[in-house]
Formats: sequence, C-alpha cells, structure tokens
Amino acid sequence: MFDRLSAYAPQALAVLRIVTALLFIAHGTQKLLGFPAAEFAPPMFSIFWFAGVIEIVTGILVAIGLFTRPAAFLASGTMAVAYWMAHAPANFFPTNNGGDAAILFCFVFLYLVFAGPGAWSVDKK
Repeated sequence: MFDRLSAYAPQALAVLRIVTALLFIAHGTQKLLGFPAAEFAPPMFSIFWFAGVIEIVTGILVAIGLFTRPAAFLASGTMAVAYWMAHAPANFFPTNNGGDAAILFCFVFLYLVFAGPGAWSVDKK
C-alpha cells in the first residue's frame, strides 16, 4: 500500500506547495489590499508593508512553481524574522503569541527549499 502511495509523492508535494502559497498570498493581500478584511493597514515602505510585498510575490512564484527554491528561501526567512520580531516577544508559547502560522510557513517553505516544487510547476524538469 505504501509503495502505491509513494507513487503520488510529487503530486502531494505540489498540493502542499500550492495551498501553502495561496494562504501566504492571502496574508500579503490582507496587509496591502485590505482583503480579506483586516483592521491593520501598514504604512507604505514600513517593515510590515515590505513583508506584505514579499508574501505576495514569493507566494505567486511558489504557487506556480517558478524559482520555487529561492522564493521559498526568502519566504521562510521572512517568516522567521516575523516570528522573532512580532510574535515571540509577546509570549513564549506560539499558540498564545499568534505565531503558530509564522512557524508553520517558515518550516514548510524551508522544506520546499530542499524538496523542490514537485509536480505541476513551471520549473519542473
């Protein structure tokens, strides 16, 4: 059974890549475009504004599978910085400081740096 499931590993990786990227894009559009509705709109050229730009651009690249590894590396680093700057000072526990999504994004993107895009990508060889 596991051998049959392993045959679909590239497609499962692609689904993980695409869904993660779409969620990441939503975080960026929330910051920059106010969609989905948000109470926080960062000032232009602030660190949060740049984070939104990175979330949208790297999210699009990762979603389509173009420059996946470098885009995922930048996205992973952005989320590590976001966690340590914005979330960790508030509370030690990620579930209490709201940083659990940042940690998950960081490590899923870091995994994509090493695993590559999987199936259904522009960069697929």
